[in-house]
Amino acid sequence: MAYDGPDLSPEITGSELDKVILSQLRALPEKLANRVARHLVAAGMCIDDDPETAFQHARAARIRAPRIAVVREAAGEAAYAAGHYPEALSDLRAAKRMNGATAYLPIMADCHRAMKQPEQALKLAKSPSVANFAPEAKAEMTIVEAGARRDMGQFDAALRTLELAPLNNKSRGSWVVRLRYAYADTLEEAGRPQDAAEWFHRAHAIDSDEITDAAARAEALEKSAL
Repeated sequence: MAYDGPDLSPEITGSELDKVILSQLRALPEKLANRVARHLVAAGMCIDDDPETAFQHARAARIRAPRIAVVREAAGEAAYAAGHYPEALSDLRAAKRMNGATAYLPIMADCHRAMKQPEQALKLAKSPSVANFAPEAKAEMTIVEAGARRDMGQFDAALRTLELAPLNNKSRGSWVVRLRYAYADTLEEAGRPQDAAEWFHRAHAIDSDEITDAAARAEALEKSAL
């Protein structure tokens, strides 16, 4: 019997999905499309607070519609959020084969890192399509690439990777915050606490949404230097 997934709230109709996603589901029989859509909506609703339940909903959708790219994409993203990295990688690879999209590459590379395969992460980071990424996606790939270098003990290479990124970009977007934070974190691990504290401060200065603990990290480094 097909995996049924978690219970669905009767308030979820499936029509909450974006029209582009719904159009892909029209290839399915109507009742099946509706069931898949409802599981996708449920997954999206709880992915931030309860990623494991989101994964189970997305898995239920994927079992019913494995040949729909948007379903495999949702399943991959939910698996990644829940820490099921082999499943995430499998589903995102499938989605990429179906629609040719390259937006999944940073997540796929990070899955390889989580699976202790930094060399595979670096291969994806060097994909030609990365050069054409938007700044936000390129920053994510840079962070993953630097992390893979750190995993391999190559701290100088990790620092060089981040130094080639737009660390001083005037944007206050979260991607710049994350780049600066990753650079500071790498500096600390490389044994340069003074420089690390400076860059944690720089990350905190533009982190208006407090997505990092940069201020606390800087304070801890400064206290340890006393």
